[in-house]
Amino acid sequence: MTGDSTQTRTDEAPRLSRIMVGAPGAARIAARCAEEAEAARRLTPEVVEALKEAGFARHFVPATHGGTEGGFEELTCAVGVVGEGCASAAWAASLAAYAGRYVAFLPAAGQAEIWADGPDVLVAGALMPAGTAERVPGGWRLSGEWKYISGVHFADWVLACSVVPGEAGPEGRTGGRSDRSGEVRFFAVPRADVVVRDSWFTLGMRGTGSDTLVLCDAYVPDHLTLGRSAVHEGRAVGTDARCHIVPMYAVNALPFAAPLVGAARGALRAAHEQTRRRLDRRGNPVRDKPSVQIDLARSAAEVDAAELLVRRTARAADGIDEPGAAEAAVRGPRDLALAVELLVSAVERLFRATGTSGHFESDPVQRFRRDIDTAASHVALSFETTGAAYGAWALGAGNAVPAR
Repeated sequence: MTGDSTQTRTDEAPRLSRIMVGAPGAARIAARCAEEAEAARRLTPEVVEALKEAGFARHFVPATHGGTEGGFEELTCAVGVVGEGCASAAWAASLAAYAGRYVAFLPAAGQAEIWADGPDVLVAGALMPAGTAERVPGGWRLSGEWKYISGVHFADWVLACSVVPGEAGPEGRTGGRSDRSGEVRFFAVPRADVVVRDSWFTLGMRGTGSDTLVLCDAYVPDHLTLGRSAVHEGRAVGTDARCHIVPMYAVNALPFAAPLVGAARGALRAAHEQTRRRLDRRGNPVRDKPSVQIDLARSAAEVDAAELLVRRTARAADGIDEPGAAEAAVRGPRDLALAVELLVSAVERLFRATGTSGHFESDPVQRFRRDIDTAASHVALSFETTGAAYGAWALGAGNAVPAR
């Protein structure tokens, strides 16, 4: 009888997804290679392979191409696990997954070409418009430079964003369709056509290798391009999976906030280990001081609060506890920006407590601090912008931003 009931409980236990099973191993490899990635200013091939093996590239790939069609919350959690080992690796894992999601908005022939050899193709995204696109028979010619392209060194394909000539439309350039200058489109370009200019010399997030993408008269056929409005509105091609029909406003900043939750947890763990070992100048354990205990508690609480906000946004994107469209358009971005402010505060407090020893490059807390500070500067994580949009909506102000 006992054996039968145990078997029943085992059969009914929830099964972890591939990405959650693989994330801890990828995190261990990323942590071991973190210093090497910093020195090289890009991830090591071993880390890149570990992230692919864990399933990040295929997470949002349609099932028809062998992908997972996974959820936003499980990806958020898996990215956080990797971030505890290395923020740069988590950033790369997150952006690779979301870039793969963009490919699902290409025409069917474009998807088939990119995923011809399977779903573990790595895609890097240049998501801000730059360069020039010229219409030619059967496609486009694309030239220019795109800055800050994370993962461009190991990408099989890149998605470059540019404004193309077109008629005026109702949405405006920021909405993704068109304005008097033209339509905003993404262009998928194979690695063979890409030149990378070494330009990523930064305080933090060095291992992301976010160098400059250079294209010179690259030909992009029509089946490898899509209008940005399709992504904004959640109009994927050939799939109705939840992850492909979510409007952009629901997930816009999620790829950038999720890695920082893990990085802050890594900083907490390192700070706890250091504090347990430290002695003050009289030889007394630092961990016995109430002020130290309170600071650690406050930082831990801020990280917990930030994670709750980030996961709530991911759950809403998954259709769990989803608010109305108008509120969702402003609540998620607000929550993510505030979450990042909490993470910055938490890790800055931990860093101040490390003393002189914490300023050495070998100290993990300072590395996590530099990484979080650098990543927090991303334009999508600005609370001034997202807070103003939420406040205008909540107050019914005339400058409220409509949901897109």
